[in-house]
Amino acid sequence: MYTFEENLQMAHRLTNEISRLGGRAYFVGGHVRDHLLQKENKDIDIEVHGITPAQLEAILDELGERLSIGESFGIYGLRGYSLDIAMPRKETLRGRGHRDFDIFVDPFIGTEGAARRRDFTINALMMDVLSGEIVDHYGGQADLNAGILRHVCDETFPEDPLRVLRGAQFAARFGFIIAPETIELCSRMDLSTLPKERILMELEKALLKAERPSIFFDVLREMNQLDMWFPELKALIGLEQNPRFHAEGDVWTHTMMVLDAAAKLCEEVANPLGFMLAALTHDFGKAITTEIKDGVIHAYDHETKGLPLIETFLKRLTNEAKLIDYVLNLAEYHMKPNVVAGVKSSVKTTNKMFDQSVDPEALIRIGLADALGKLPPEDTETSEAFLRERLAIYHEYMSRPFVAGRDLVEAGLTPGPDFSEILAYAHKLRLAGVEKNNALKQTLAYARKSKR
Repeated sequence: MYTFEENLQMAHRLTNEISRLGGRAYFVGGHVRDHLLQKENKDIDIEVHGITPAQLEAILDELGERLSIGESFGIYGLRGYSLDIAMPRKETLRGRGHRDFDIFVDPFIGTEGAARRRDFTINALMMDVLSGEIVDHYGGQADLNAGILRHVCDETFPEDPLRVLRGAQFAARFGFIIAPETIELCSRMDLSTLPKERILMELEKALLKAERPSIFFDVLREMNQLDMWFPELKALIGLEQNPRFHAEGDVWTHTMMVLDAAAKLCEEVANPLGFMLAALTHDFGKAITTEIKDGVIHAYDHETKGLPLIETFLKRLTNEAKLIDYVLNLAEYHMKPNVVAGVKSSVKTTNKMFDQSVDPEALIRIGLADALGKLPPEDTETSEAFLRERLAIYHEYMSRPFVAGRDLVEAGLTPGPDFSEILAYAHKLRLAGVEKNNALKQTLAYARKSKR
């Protein structure tokens, strides 16, 4: 693949050829927006005006190996280059679904007509590839400077309900305010026809690209758009917590604070998306376990009783079993790190905790996020030091020689229905730091005893 600079050079070569035939090419979309915001964006989207599809195809064939990404939609590429090259299109809605459009290529529609089909004014900006001239038909530069997300067109914007989610994730990523008229329009749009893959895609951008992903959900709440895809989260609004431990307020507020804390901690975990989803869902169980006893608010066992709610939520968004299992595991054990650190539990206990975790490093970090997502935030320095010291011990124990199935077979045991139970006993000895030879003797003794 070519570098960003080489992609830009090819964009200029392409545009020179287009210009020679009387056409013009423009950078469009996020490339222009982020250029004006002075943010890095290596995606290069080009829109070609004033020549026919056949002429564009001939130019591309001269420059390299043409890729037809969506030829009937006028979308092309060049092999090896990260360029999305498109012709202006008209779209006619023919149904309720996200993909229910009839699309027609119209290279002579003009820049204003082409920009009109964009979602937000800041994404409707165009920049002439050769001259750098900004084409702004809908006030995008003013909205960009003011930090406002505003829809381009009352008629075309509602045709794609995914724009509700896009608006929320743009607000989270850029810290922009959504215009009141856009909020009102989004509140009337039906999200039920959207495929779950697209919902997860927008959610993932908000969770992993925003400094404060909570804004994504606050915006959806303001739009009254939580019911369809995030009902378990909506159930946390107004759900009281014990003020002794949660002076910040209801479970929604705590969850949003945990989410923002987690965003600062997710870079070094094995599965950043899974980690952030665990931060989002960790207290779903409080919706069904919160009760008042003797005047005190409790949510006993919310970390385990909430697992079916979390699983239902995740399966609404994805079929990825590994991702779901990862989130469920972190959510189930999210309270343990702070508990064991608070009482300075034994090495055996912390080893067992880390062994139960799908990702011990992420488990520590989810505990830190949970502690920081409060008012006042807990001091995590001492607990983190304790947990990292114990994690190092766990890794050292796991690096030692240990009793495996082949050792038991060599010692005369025959694999059978109880073999997994015997191996589990050997693993307990490993977590306790028992040296392999002694562990083998103890395991064989356990096996003989269990067969009596």
